[in-house]
Amino acid sequence: MTNFALKVTRLGFSLLQSVSPRIAGKAAFRLFCMTPSAKPKGDKAKAAHAAGASKLAGAERFTLRLAGGGKAHAYRLNGGALGRRPRYLVTHGWGSSSAYMADLLETLAASGAEVIAVDFPGHGRAAGRVLHMGMAVKAIEAAERRFGAFDAAIGHSFGGAALMVAASGMLPGVRAVVPEKLTLIGSPSEMHWLFKDFGKMIGLRRKAQDVLEKEVRRVTGRRLEEFDASKAAGAIRRPVLIVHAEDDKEVSHIHARRYAAAGDTVRLYWANGFGHRRIVAARPVFDAITGFLGEGAVDKDAEIIPLFELPARRMSL
Repeated sequence: MTNFALKVTRLGFSLLQSVSPRIAGKAAFRLFCMTPSAKPKGDKAKAAHAAGASKLAGAERFTLRLAGGGKAHAYRLNGGALGRRPRYLVTHGWGSSSAYMADLLETLAASGAEVIAVDFPGHGRAAGRVLHMGMAVKAIEAAERRFGAFDAAIGHSFGGAALMVAASGMLPGVRAVVPEKLTLIGSPSEMHWLFKDFGKMIGLRRKAQDVLEKEVRRVTGRRLEEFDASKAAGAIRRPVLIVHAEDDKEVSHIHARRYAAAGDTVRLYWANGFGHRRIVAARPVFDAITGFLGEGAVDKDAEIIPLFELPARRMSL
């Protein structure tokens, strides 16, 4: 938000919560879930988007219907080939799209893999202006339902956290999507801090803040504090690569360290110097990811335990 827009927003919420903290909290949640315009702003963003869109011009396009309503968009590279080949899923961050991930998509496709890239609702070519974690997880489930099981999934920022939430089987009524390997790039390990920062930014007081956070349970079936993806990283018993930059100013490096502490199946690769956004277009990052994906076969017979069925002792870091 611009400074003027933020001042107006804070004033509006100050007045609203004085009348009804409940209404203010619900309104804050709707604002929290509102996605930015899909049109790039600024010369750099426009150039990056145009370049990415050009690289995806030849990709197949699909509409994904989400369980319970809503739609996402998907691109497929190397689709329809004869014979078995690896199938990779790629998800973007908040306010981004598959177009901004095009360099990574090209790199993965060059390995011969079938590559599926999803635009979440309200992003890229997907319609709407609303997105929350529940919708993102349903979009991931819809992608697997449409294209089949994934050998690996790679997600940036919010998209990486959504992959881990999907793999944990956290959402009631939504089937877990557990790829053989996962890579999370600059991804948050939990979301409580984000809601606290948002509430502070728009000036919510305690009662309205409580309502804001309780809205998460209403729309997803899980409490906000249950969305701890770092616990899932060790619980799913699949190899996980965490790629993060210590100079990331949007998602603290603390999140990467929490993931790394989750278990022996998780490894951490520091991509220092690339921040939060340039990291998805960095050649050293591509090399780390393709190297990880190209390692030996995964034991597909290993037992998968949904996160919320684990004994309490397995839930601790």
